[in-house]
Formats: sequence, C-alpha cells, structure tokens
Amino acid sequence: MHMRSLGLAIIALAAGAGSARADGYDKPPKPILDVMTAALPPEPLVSPTGDRILLVSWVEYPSIAQVAEPFLRLAGARVEPRTRHQHNTPAGYDLTPCARSLRVVEVATGREAPVSLPAGCAELPLWSADGAHFAFASTTADAVELWLGDAASGAVHRVPGVKLNPMLEDPVQWLADQRTLLVKLVPAQPGPPPQAATAIVGPGIQETDGRSGQSSTYEARDLLTNKYDEALFAYYGTSQLALVDTATGAVTPLGAPAVYGHVAAAPDGDHVLVHRLTAPFSYAVTYRRFAHTVEVWDRHGASRVLAKLPAAERVPIHGVPTGPRDHEWRPTEPATLVWTEALDGGDWNVSVPARDKLMAQRAPFTQPAVELVRTEQRLNDTAWSEQRHVALLQEFDENRHWVRGFLFDADAPAHKPRLVWDLSSDERYKAPGVPVERVLGNGQRVMRQDGDVIYLRGLGSSPDGDRPFLDQLDTKTLTTTRLFRSERTAYERFLAFTGADPRTFLTWHETPADPPNAMLRTLTTPPIAAPPAGEAMIASSRKPVTHIPDPTPVLRQIKKRLVRYKRKDGVELSFTLYTPPGYREGTRLPAILNAYPLDFASAEAAAQVAGSDQRFERLFGYRLLLLAGYAIIDRASFPIVGDPKRAYDTYLDQLLEDARAAVDKAVELGVVDRDRIGVTGHSHGALMTANLIAHSDLFRAGVATSGAYNKMLTPFGFQSERRSVWAALDVYTKVSPFYVADRIKLPLLLMHGTDDANPGTVPLQSVQLYEALRGNGGTARLVMLPHEPHHYTALETNEQVAYEELRWFDRYVKNAAARTAKPAPAKTTATR
Repeated sequence: MHMRSLGLAIIALAAGAGSARADGYDKPPKPILDVMTAALPPEPLVSPTGDRILLVSWVEYPSIAQVAEPFLRLAGARVEPRTRHQHNTPAGYDLTPCARSLRVVEVATGREAPVSLPAGCAELPLWSADGAHFAFASTTADAVELWLGDAASGAVHRVPGVKLNPMLEDPVQWLADQRTLLVKLVPAQPGPPPQAATAIVGPGIQETDGRSGQSSTYEARDLLTNKYDEALFAYYGTSQLALVDTATGAVTPLGAPAVYGHVAAAPDGDHVLVHRLTAPFSYAVTYRRFAHTVEVWDRHGASRVLAKLPAAERVPIHGVPTGPRDHEWRPTEPATLVWTEALDGGDWNVSVPARDKLMAQRAPFTQPAVELVRTEQRLNDTAWSEQRHVALLQEFDENRHWVRGFLFDADAPAHKPRLVWDLSSDERYKAPGVPVERVLGNGQRVMRQDGDVIYLRGLGSSPDGDRPFLDQLDTKTLTTTRLFRSERTAYERFLAFTGADPRTFLTWHETPADPPNAMLRTLTTPPIAAPPAGEAMIASSRKPVTHIPDPTPVLRQIKKRLVRYKRKDGVELSFTLYTPPGYREGTRLPAILNAYPLDFASAEAAAQVAGSDQRFERLFGYRLLLLAGYAIIDRASFPIVGDPKRAYDTYLDQLLEDARAAVDKAVELGVVDRDRIGVTGHSHGALMTANLIAHSDLFRAGVATSGAYNKMLTPFGFQSERRSVWAALDVYTKVSPFYVADRIKLPLLLMHGTDDANPGTVPLQSVQLYEALRGNGGTARLVMLPHEPHHYTALETNEQVAYEELRWFDRYVKNAAARTAKPAPAKTTATR
C-alpha cells in the first residue's frame, strides 16, 4: 500500500470504536495499539573509557500485574515486601523501569554483543571505571539479585547468595579498586516481619509545641502514621552493608545491620560515608528528613560520628534544613568530606549577607572542620575538577530566579571565587550548560580538565529550537570556545569523549525521519573563519557507530513545525504543530491543545523557545490522537510571568491570554477548525485544563489527568507558589476550578491513578471535582485507574487512557459541528 494511502487507512480505522476485554479494560483501535506496543529506541550508556556503549531498551508499558504488585507506603518509600524492591522511582511519580534488552557496542568497530538478561526486572547497569565490567540489580519473585557483566563478551552471571535491599537507595556501588562492590543487603537473619495488631492498641499521636514553622505540601508523601508503620519501616529499611569481591564472589559484612540512608564510598577505597536513620521516626516528613547520624567508617569496621541531626520537620517552603546537609566526598585523595550549612535558617525570606557556607573535613576526621567559602545565595551545586583544588560553585537566588557560577580554589579559600556566569535561571538562550564529567580510576566523577580547559554541554536553546552544544572554557581567561553545535536540521547531543584526545567524542543524533543513533565526531582544523554568533568555531566530521532501525515507519508521515506568535501583551510564545498522516494542506482539522504552564520572573525569559521540532517522533498519550485524524497543538507556551514571591497573583488572567493566543494562531495557519478544539493536560497541566474549561469558550471539551483542582488541599505551597493558603487565601481560591464547578458546563473527562504518590495531586482531587460537577449538572466522566502512580505505567492502563481520550474527543470535539443543541449530561452511574 502507498504510504499516503496507509496513513488515510490508519485514520479511518482509528475513528472506529475500540474493543472491550474481560478484565474490565478497554482498548483503542488496532493502529493505535500497534504504535503503542512497538519497541522503544534504546538509550545509550557510554563506558567511562569511551570505547563501548551499552544500549538499553526499556519496557515502556509493563503489565498491570507488575504495577499491581502489593507494596507498603513507608515515609516516602514504596517497597514491595516480598523482595524489598522499590515500587517507585525516588521522586515517587513512576515505577522503577525494567530493561527489555541490552547490547554492548564497540565504538571503534560498531560490533554489537547482545546481553542475555535474566528473567525478572533488570535495572540500569553501572559501569566499572575501567569499562571492563558492569553491575546491575535484577528483581525476581523473591529477591533483588546482583548480576555482573563482562563488557567484552556481553556475558553476565549472578553473584550467588546476595539479596540486595534497594528500599532506601544506594544498593550497589563500585569501590576505588574497581574489583569490589559496596552493597546494601537484606540481613541474613531478618526474622519475621511485624504483624498487624489483632486488637486496638492505641491511637497514633502527634503533638506540636506552639512554635511556628511550615513544612512543604510536597513533603507529606506516604508518611508514617502509627507505631506499626514505624515497625514496618525499621524492618524493611534495615540493611547489612557488605563488600562483594567481583572476582571470587566472596561477601564480607561491614558493620552491623541498621537503617541506612545515603551511603557513599570514598576515593581512597578505605572509607565509607554512612547516614544512619534513628528512631523515633517522624510522622511529619519523609525518610530523607528523618533524624540521622552522619558517620565515617573504614573497611575494618571502625567508625566516627561526624554529626547527629534531628528530624527536619520545620523547613520553610522551598527552603533547606538547618545544620550540615548534602555531604559528599571530594573525588580525589586524600579522603575529604565536604558539606553545606545554611546561614539564614534555611529560609529564603530572611535577608542575610550570606545564605550558605561550604565546609570540609579531612581523614582521619580528628581535626575540626574548616570553612572553605560562603555564598551570597543558596549553594545548589558544587562540581569538583580532576585537578583537586579546582571547583565550580553555583548559587541560586529563589527570590529573583537568578543563578551565578564561580570558579573556586578550594586549597586557597582566602582567594575570592571568580564569577563565571551571572544570569536568570529562566534564561534559555544564554544558559552556559553543565560541566562534562569523566570517571577517575577510583570511580569518582569529576569535571574533565585538560590543562586550563574544562568543558560544558547544554541544550543550546535558540529561536530555532534546541540545538545542543559542546563548549570549552578556559579557566584562566574565562573565554569560551564552541567546539560543536547541532545542525538546524537535526537534534544531536554530546554523549562523551572517547578517550584522552578531546578532538573525538560521541554524540546521539536524530531527525524527524532518522531514529536516534550514536555518532563518532572528530574535530577538524583549521578553525572556521568568522562563524556566526553561537555556532561552532571548529568543523567536525561524523561517522555512524550504531544502526538502530525505525520501529514505527508509518509515523514518519506525521509532519510538525515550530510556530511562533505573540500574546496580547507582547510576550512571545511558541508551540509545535503536528498534522496527521495523509494530511492535505488547506484542510481544517479538529485539534487538541496540550500545555504545561511554567513560571517566569520576566517576560523576556518567558518568550524564549524550548524544545525542538527535529526530534525523532515516538507517539504516546494524547499524541496518539494524530492517528485518529486530529492536529496537535503541542507544548504550547503558557508562561505565568511575575515576581517569584507572588507567583500566582495573575495566574488566571495570563492563562486565558496564553490559550487565546495559541488558538488564534493555530486557526490563522489554516490547519485548525476553531469550532473543534479540545484541551488536555497532566498534573499542573490538568489544573490548566479545568480552568480553561471553566473560564473560557475556546474549547469544546477537556481531558485532565492526575490534577489538583482545590488548592485548599495543598495549603503549604504548590508549584512555584511559596506562600501558604493563610498568607494568600484569595490566590488559592482563584486558581481552584473546584470553586466554580457550578459554572462548568463544557464536557470534562477526569482521569487519575489511584496510587498517585504526589502530595500535590492526591486522587481525592479528581473525585471531589467530579462530585462537584455531577452535583451541579455538569457533563463529566471520572476514570480512576487502579494501582497507577502519578504517571501511568501499565499497558492495560495506557490502552484505557487512549480509548477514553479518543472516545471523549470524538464525541465532543470531532463531531461537535454536527450538534445544534447542548449535549445531554453524561450518566453519573458506575456503568461504562
């Protein structure tokens, strides 16, 4: 069949109804299913030596059986009791992903060696510093196992007798000798788990002493509530630290079993940083803010306590705890710990000469710590060079949305740090990027430094979209040389240098027609004479390393373009316009607008373009509607511009102007039918969707997924809003569509995962808005998705979501022109 005819056939098929299943889930039409279930292109993981790449293909949609695996909610951790496997990612929004396939690619020859993954859920591999081996965890029916791989052959084997405990992270890391692994194990004799009391044993009790002190909305995630929860947390969180000899498989216990949080091996191979969580455990915060001791151990079991920190239960919104925080090793010997301490009580609202100080203490940790430097604003990142004394500090001003970077001589703290960059944190076009790292022989990550030169990589945002770059920065003169920048007709990002010579490096290249593949770039001489501003000053050649095929060639018929326009007040905006397979220019289509409002301190920053129309397309979620004949107005700019201290004072007015400008432009282009436009958004975008349905007539219907519609339920801040509800009651009310539910008459489909871990978007939010709409005669549908976290993961769930979106938008948007009367309200029964 001709490609254009195939595209039209897809549209025709997708317009039909989906099919139902005995398990209660519905399916969208087959053309959409075929795209959903196609394999994802792999992701690259370059070895520290730059001579090999691990290509990891992930399972995009696990089965609902895996998603429904029973788990415990324990102070911000979700743990599967059978294995202690983390049920969610550290942020709590997704499930821990599983590898679908793994291949080792030799950069020099392109030779690929497939890796036979074990049964179960294999996770992200961890390279050894010499690039000869990799380690990974794999979850089976009864344990999280430790596996080792040989990079040359791709052969893998299980380390017998090892059961990892990844509940509180850091389960596996290489020691400096790159032969030994530091691991967290399930204790050899854990005993039976705590049993729920068969009789009432008493209430869960908390008490406050009258002192003021807020705790962010987002801290209240899966908190402990009673003594039984505490016992479960202690039982499942307890680990035995151990050393595993990867050559012999010998396991040597280190210290006694306890509840260990962050654990980090030192660059000398002899010391280990340990955060040991201590009871009583808080009911007000997640485990990362529990009371804990900071200790340093040696490999012989000796330990020294460096700090004892109480539970951080009174941290200002967007603030930091008081006392030592963010402990880390300087990556070069001798073993030296550095950490940060707040000088402003951790509160942005306090005016002080300096907010933070950076401290250091050297082994054997018998001498007092020394202060290295103070920063005027919050110290939010420290990158250490392979030259021990060189560090790059970055501070962030929350009150202005401003960042400054400084080069700092840690061995001469009396010398004033030198300013390298000074700009808005919202700035995209001039963003300097982040340091390129390399892995030392001891396994520690450092900024790569060749003589006086360090390297920076970044997105390279521009009016043409993102064009990633690689720069070198001279630390003496602070001048920058652009070595590489992606062409305008592709999206190509820096991956890693291939060795000691900085003239050769790997990139990841893609276009709308070409799937992502690794390329070997070689810089050529002489330099380019007078290149345009922002372009590379040195030419380079490109050679393919991998040859990954297109898993969904039919999607190459989809066309997209970056569109720029202005809001009524002159703020420049943009969106990416997608048209479906077989689209004929001049035809007006039903369309779906998707956006996620972002907060900016200035109109200039808000006007800058983000994203790229040169990416290889892989459809998901609402974009699948392209296969049903819809145009997609995607990633529309929805800036909320204002003083960060009063971020949402004009939220609703700006939201409406953002939407009006986007719709007017899409119609002006001749692609979109003004009378047939729907709107959708996820999370904060769902709040946007409900507000646009409530306060405008721009759209025919909306689909809001996992949103929060009553900000009274998030009283201690949301998004960039740092004020509490008691300090900004009017703002919290105005941004909440729940309070105007009696005026919402346009159709609104609400979907929400029943196990959403995000405290800002608890499932109750969707239930309450639906009940408000139902009670006030609105047209609405509520779909609660069993077992799902904030982002939907299971295949069956995503099939249901695609079915629901297609059904809703076909009914109320695509066929809207044929209706002459207001549609009847949807049924409010539990029937399908």
